[in-house]
Amino acid sequence: MALPAIAPYPMPTGADLPANKVAWTVDPARAVLLVHDLQNYFLDAFTAHASPVTELLANVGRLKKDCARLGVPVVYSAQPGGQTAAERGLQQDFWGPGLPDDARAKAIAEPVAPGADDTVLTKWKYSAFVRTDLAERMAAQGRDQLVIVGVYAHIGVMMSACDAWMRDIQPFLVADAVADFSAEDHAMALRWAAAKCAVVTTTDRVLEGK
Repeated sequence: MALPAIAPYPMPTGADLPANKVAWTVDPARAVLLVHDLQNYFLDAFTAHASPVTELLANVGRLKKDCARLGVPVVYSAQPGGQTAAERGLQQDFWGPGLPDDARAKAIAEPVAPGADDTVLTKWKYSAFVRTDLAERMAAQGRDQLVIVGVYAHIGVMMSACDAWMRDIQPFLVADAVADFSAEDHAMALRWAAAKCAVVTTTDRVLEGK
């Protein structure tokens, strides 16, 4: 199955957020920003220059800028192109061969591309923790909060949030800095995360320290 063509839909606002079960707040001394799968291959499924991808990229850029100011580490997940059937595993059955071995497809979108001090992890499964050293990196830095942005909200973003929670890392899912196949999928991911494993928040609230 190839990625679907994603029709434009409005990015959620603060008024659209589900109720959180916990009252955690982002602490710059404890947090890491995870920029999840913002490669051109995944963004090409969206209608260019339309919601939600315009707000997604703008808000990720705002968060990255603030992380640089505050000394918050930024980690990217990026899937490799041209994976073998063995490397794809069961993802092959659900999504086909994945990214082509093409430089543009594999590249992270230019407006939010990694800086010299950022870390890029090779990612293999839905969760950014699987077969990577993300957890070990965070532990070595004494950090136990993960602010998650990127695509797709109801797949890798949600699974990474849940995986963080299972490792006693507090996840924060930034509702207007993620995007999905549809407004319905996006809203479902927010509801599930808020009820089960994460604080669902907005870019403005993170920047304001709320």
